[in-house]
Amino acid sequence: MFKLSGNVYAFDSTTIDLCLSVFWWAKFRKKKGGIKVHTLYDVETQIPAFFHITEASVHDSKVMIEIPYEPNSYYIFDRGYNNFKMLYKIHQIEAYFVVRAKKNLGYKSIQWKCRLPKNALSDASVLLTGFYPKQYYPEPLRLVKYWDEEQEREFTFITNATHISALQVAELYKNRWQVELLFSV
Repeated sequence: MFKLSGNVYAFDSTTIDLCLSVFWWAKFRKKKGGIKVHTLYDVETQIPAFFHITEASVHDSKVMIEIPYEPNSYYIFDRGYNNFKMLYKIHQIEAYFVVRAKKNLGYKSIQWKCRLPKNALSDASVLLTGFYPKQYYPEPLRLVKYWDEEQEREFTFITNATHISALQVAELYKNRWQVELLFSV
């Protein structure tokens, strides 16, 4: 589908509500119980490749360490996964990631690409400037800003995949929604 060497995975979680009177151990709010199912979804085969179940109170990014990463594969995350320590580990095993950047991401641009394709607003190499982010991810990252005509909004992505186009970065992220569709079934 993407014509990339390596598998393409989307990772996300969903919370399953549980009755507190039966599942007392699953309490995560005053009057609410539940568990969280974290899923690694193979976008091309449309089959879940990995599940990890936690208490509902566990933050999504804490589970990134449990994913069985494969070299030369692509991992797509939403902005709740801006865990730069884990993203750097993905980079170190020679795998790739595309993550939607948080709005308050601190960075310094070091190089820009010219002649951008339609809807690519910016494509730059950046260094992280936040105290912990720059320690956890000390190498340059790629920051792509993309205008989605269907949703009429701008998206900002960070990735270590410098060998693909800005449009491919946006297309990878757009296909992250397949894991969301799995949860709605």
